[in-house]
Formats: sequence, structure tokens, C-alpha cells
Amino acid sequence: MEQAAKPVDRQRSMYMAVWRWHFYAGLFFAPFLIILALSGAVYLFKPQIESALYGHLYEVDRIGEKRLPLVELTERVKEQYPHHPIVSVTLEKEANRTVKVGMMDKGEMVFVFVNPYTGEIQGTLRADENWTEIAKKIHSELLVGGTLANRFVELAACWGFVLLVTGLYLWWPRQSFSVFGTFWPRWRAKKRLAWRDWHAVTGIWMSGGILLLIVTGMPWTGVMGEVINRVATATNTGYPPFAFSFGPKPESKVVTKEVAQDVPWATERLPVPSVHARNTTSLSLDDVYAIAEEKKVKKPFTISLPQGPKGVFTVATSKTKPWDNATLHIDQYSGRVLSDVRFSDYGALAKAITIGIAFHEGRLFGLANQLINLVFCLGLIVLAVSGWVMWRQRKPKGLGAPARVRDSQTVKTVWGGMIAAAIVMPLFALSLLFIWLFDRLIVPRVPKLREFLAA
Repeated sequence: MEQAAKPVDRQRSMYMAVWRWHFYAGLFFAPFLIILALSGAVYLFKPQIESALYGHLYEVDRIGEKRLPLVELTERVKEQYPHHPIVSVTLEKEANRTVKVGMMDKGEMVFVFVNPYTGEIQGTLRADENWTEIAKKIHSELLVGGTLANRFVELAACWGFVLLVTGLYLWWPRQSFSVFGTFWPRWRAKKRLAWRDWHAVTGIWMSGGILLLIVTGMPWTGVMGEVINRVATATNTGYPPFAFSFGPKPESKVVTKEVAQDVPWATERLPVPSVHARNTTSLSLDDVYAIAEEKKVKKPFTISLPQGPKGVFTVATSKTKPWDNATLHIDQYSGRVLSDVRFSDYGALAKAITIGIAFHEGRLFGLANQLINLVFCLGLIVLAVSGWVMWRQRKPKGLGAPARVRDSQTVKTVWGGMIAAAIVMPLFALSLLFIWLFDRLIVPRVPKLREFLAA
């Protein structure tokens, strides 16, 4: 009888150990996951929101017969704002859209919207006052901005992954299987059992989609994103080597994302070639526009102006379908195309990430993509809220954490799983090291803390 009980005890120990990790991960990171879900849900509908809020800037009242040259449009902007250098011009594919001219005002980006048929300036919008950009900053930097906030968002995403995996383990039926309470909530259940069902059932239906959102968001992160870029470069699965077929690989340490806007993820770190002036006359914006048209770059695209006499024009597009991605560097004097990279040129990893990013932002297959991602965002909020309610309904003393498991084999198994995840997620590894040091060096020396943490 004693031997038969051991597997049951081990199973119980494993359940308690996983629950303990799940509890702490949810307690500390669920509030931030709610923030990410809410801000992400807003940014998903960027086109619709901006059309409603800024339609008077984005659209013209009447479509004219002929568009004015870009040089004339930018001259109108220079006349109105003589002390603000122009850095970019964005052209949309719809005939009723204004031309967006980007300029710098004391280090901050300001966009001027110009009627392409009349040259009338319809208004300006500071980048940091655009509501969808504010949502994006909350989503990526918790609004406060800076490296630390970005790293914390990445850490919350890593622990979100742990929450999903541990939650699925806890959900898995161990004794008798029933559709109700497993795949479907028990409608007549009361109080904590009802909340438990909503928590568990939402988790099983939404985990795959939420995990997909977490994974497709990782390329933007500071630590994991850099690792992904290094892997792409080392395996030649990012931008292609023949991106430099128009000349030798640039020695410049400046990368494309530092000098241009609307750059695809795959070419953000593409080195920018430098040019040597053979004359003092630079190409006009209309010349560059003609080159982009000749090269069949699909709108919307942004022309970023050269930074200095050795700089290049950059034509980039990344805001619609992945397969329309393009990044061109153009000699500002001769008009020679120095690099031309399209989606079809990307390596396998860059293609997969580019498609993933489009899905993450709701651009891959239109409104349906937006609505599907909205459901996943709402599911994440339901999981976080229902978990919190379940915790409070237990009315625990102190923190109410599940008790520490003493079985050494179980502890080793669970820690092994956590370390395996840490190998893939470097920032998560750092947090895991901090937890281990805190648990070994501080908790044993503070009795009240040990009691509070059920350690």
C-alpha cells in the first residue's frame, strides 16, 4: 500500500509546485499583462481610430485632376515652418489622402499634412500626441519610456509564457474527464467554482492564440529581439547577402532604422551605404519618387531624406501586407540604387518574423485578423481578472501562496523546466537567477517573510 501511494504523492507534489510558480507569476505580472492586452487591443484598430480622430488631417475634401510636385508641397511646408528641418515624406495609395511630411521640432517629430492637389496645409500632429502612438508606447514601454520599461515589458511577456504553460498543466484532467469545467464552464456553478471554470476554460481555448501574440511580439524586445537578430545574421536567414550587390558591403556602422522611417523589421539593421559627392546638386524628391515608381515599390511608402552630404535617400514600406515590404537606399546625387531588398529576398527566419509581426498588428488579413487578436486580448484580461477573483475568494491569511514543496525530485524537475525556458529567454533567465538568490539568501533569514511567502 505504501509503494502504491508514492506515485500519487509525487503527482500531488508536482501539482503544488507548479501551482506555486503559477500563483507568483500571476500575482506579480498579471496586472502588466492586462495593460499590454488593453493597449494592444487599441493599437490593433489603428487605421479605424486614426481615421475617426484625424480624418480632417488625413483626407482631402475633393480629389483634384492633377497632383502638385513633391518639391512644391515641401516648399509650402518650409515657408510655413522655416526652422523645422524636413526629414521624411509619406505617400498613401488612396487618391483622397494627404501627403504626410515629417519634420523635427526641438528633437521631436511633427507631421504636417498637405493637400497634394492644392498645396494647402490641413494641419499638424505631433507624433507623441497621436492616440494610437500613445497606446503603442504603453504597449512597448509602459508609457514612461526608456530601456528599463522596455525590459520590464519583455519580462512580463516571458512570465506570461510561464503562466500559460503552468496553467495548462494545472488544467489537465487527472482523475475523471468531463467536458463541463474542462472545455465548457458549468453555468450553474456558484462563486469560486464558477470563476475557476471561466479561468480554466478561457485558458484552454485562448492559450494558443495568446502564446502566438507573445511569440510574434518578441522580435521587438530589447534582449530577445537582439538574440533573434543575431541568429538571423549568423544563419543568413535575415536580409540577404546580395543586398549589397550594387557595391561592396558598407563599412558604415549606421543602420537603416537610425536614419529612416517605416523600415521593415528584416532590414532595420541593414548597414546604410555612404556616398561621395561628385557635384553639389542632390536629387529632388520627385526624382526619388520616380525611381520608387520605376522599381514598383507599392504605396504607402516613406521617403526619408539624406542626413548630411554623405547620406542616402531611403524608400521604405512596412505598414501593409508583408509581401509588399521594400527597402531601397538611393545615392542622393546619381540616383543609383545602392540596395534594394524585398520580402522575397528575406531569409526563412526573416520571412516568418515579418508575417508574425503583421499578424500581431492585425495587418495580415484585414478586419478578421483584428477581431481574432481582439478576442485573444480580451481572453488574456479574463484570465487575469478571474485568477485575481479566485485568489481573493479564498480569503487567505497573508499572501495565501501555495505551500513550498519539500520533495527534492519534484523541485529538481520543476526547476529543470524553468531553466529550459531560461535558455531560450535570456531576460527570464536573469529574473530566475534573482528569484533563486532571493530564495536562498534572504527568505531563510527573515521569519516573517518566510511565513508570508509560505516558504
